[in-house]
Amino acid sequence: MSQMPKLSVIMGTYNCANKEWLYQSVRSICQQTFRDWEFLICNDGSTNETQKWLDELAQSDPRIRLIENHQNCGLAASLNRCLLMAKGEFIARQDDDDISEPTRFQKQMDYLEKHPSCDFLGTCATVIDAQGQAQGRYLCEAKPTKRSFLWTNPFAHPTVVAHTEALKRFNGYRESSETRRCEDYDLFMRMYAEGFRGENLQTELYQYRVVNDWRKKYRPMNDRLDEARVRFQGYCRLGLMPAGIPYVLKPIVVGMLPARVYSEIVTRKFKH
Repeated sequence: MSQMPKLSVIMGTYNCANKEWLYQSVRSICQQTFRDWEFLICNDGSTNETQKWLDELAQSDPRIRLIENHQNCGLAASLNRCLLMAKGEFIARQDDDDISEPTRFQKQMDYLEKHPSCDFLGTCATVIDAQGQAQGRYLCEAKPTKRSFLWTNPFAHPTVVAHTEALKRFNGYRESSETRRCEDYDLFMRMYAEGFRGENLQTELYQYRVVNDWRKKYRPMNDRLDEARVRFQGYCRLGLMPAGIPYVLKPIVVGMLPARVYSEIVTRKFKH
């Protein structure tokens, strides 16, 4: 690896629920065919054994750099801390319970080098369950437009690789109570409003874990109200109002559905 890595991988984790998932996630980065990277992992004030597990993983590869928040600050703040310390020309995301396919970074970096007008690049993904078994496909539009943001975020956040300069121009993720569960949606809409554009490789280069339990609400209503605010602000920036009003209300309507019905919708979403 060169003194200044080409790629900085960033991850935030808080009270990681499953040691094996964390190990699989980190190892999937260590086993990438593209080798010129550093991996910054921010432990966001965990109170369980997360830091112990991270210390063990860091001993296995000198490219892993650990950051620790003394109290829980949220994912946006944790990722921003990683951004401040990142040395790479590009930034890649990774979640602590997902798995990157071995050729993910090589294919994304090759594409970005050949297409300089692409400011950030995601991929499609294979959806896996708690046991790591494939359950479906997470498909993303190849070249999202502004209108693509109306129904949902057209990018699978943890699959994205972006130009570091592009992210830092926007001061990274917006740290606010209303963006705590949709910091990526907010960032990408702000970028599109300023003329930046992203694309998605039409290949499943990521394993996205979804633990779908109908007995539990995926998001409390407060989070859905916050998402509605983020949508409203983003749509205003993108010039999508007033046509976007029904889509502003979407997360609130979804939050009113019975948990079993919502679980079935999630299951069908990824069945292709």
